[in-house]
Amino acid sequence: MHQVLILGSGPAGLTAALYSARAQLKPLVVDGHEAGGQLTLTTMVENFPGFPDGLMGPDLIAAMREQAERFGASFRGGSATAADLSRRPFRITIEATVEECQALIIATGASTKLLGLESERKLLGHGVSTCATCDGFFFQDQEVVIVGGGDAALEEALFLTRFARRVMVVHRRDKLRASKIMQDKAFNNPKIDFSWDSTLEEILDASQGKVTGVRIKNVKTNAVSERPVDGVFIAIGHTPNTQIFRGLLEMDEVGYIKTHGGTKTSVPGVFAAGDVQDRVYRQAITAAGSGCMAAIDAERFLEHAGR
Repeated sequence: MHQVLILGSGPAGLTAALYSARAQLKPLVVDGHEAGGQLTLTTMVENFPGFPDGLMGPDLIAAMREQAERFGASFRGGSATAADLSRRPFRITIEATVEECQALIIATGASTKLLGLESERKLLGHGVSTCATCDGFFFQDQEVVIVGGGDAALEEALFLTRFARRVMVVHRRDKLRASKIMQDKAFNNPKIDFSWDSTLEEILDASQGKVTGVRIKNVKTNAVSERPVDGVFIAIGHTPNTQIFRGLLEMDEVGYIKTHGGTKTSVPGVFAAGDVQDRVYRQAITAAGSGCMAAIDAERFLEHAGR
């Protein structure tokens, strides 16, 4: 029996673990299918406060984990595969075993939708990015490609024009899904070009360990062309890792957990933090902040309910 069980070991889960441990709740953290979350796929992090020279994403995660362990948080590998939230203690199945808890913090994050290219995987963090806010600064006066056609893609494209010399939006259709106001902003920006009816066939050049260009295919004519670029940003959406909680917790149409009064979910004693409930900001610092909130909310819940 655990006072607090935390699902996820990214910035939200680790901050929740730190605060819960300091409150002497002895939390158990379940690493999840991607231990450390998306920061483990990031190279240099320059926008986390307190590190003026920046630090590597995996190093930040390692330091946060060590800090939580210092105060008594424990960790185990594996991913949650089922949940029973019908009564307390809650029962969470972690692969072949069941863990019980009085309070549950869900910090399982959201997975970025990727194109599925081998070169994309190899160059992620080395010129391929899923976050313009995180990495745009590294592309000063360079040419970049962004893949997508929704509001998120155009927001990223517009943000990148602050740094990049040229931004090309690659979209598989002949019109965008984004709102009209976002389209107008993008069409009126002289730094943004569009490659319509196109898909990204390949990212060059994984053998060099950096992005040197892209191979683009027109889906109507099948014509293939190459263009030299310095970076590729993927903006085709995110999938919140909430599958096992569908039907158990209130969610929006995409699957993000709805929270109220801080990090409370529709089930008393269950809290959600980080990208699993945040479809707007998706930053390491906002995830960490909501992890702090979830831990405090859980502590207050347990004090009121009786430990």
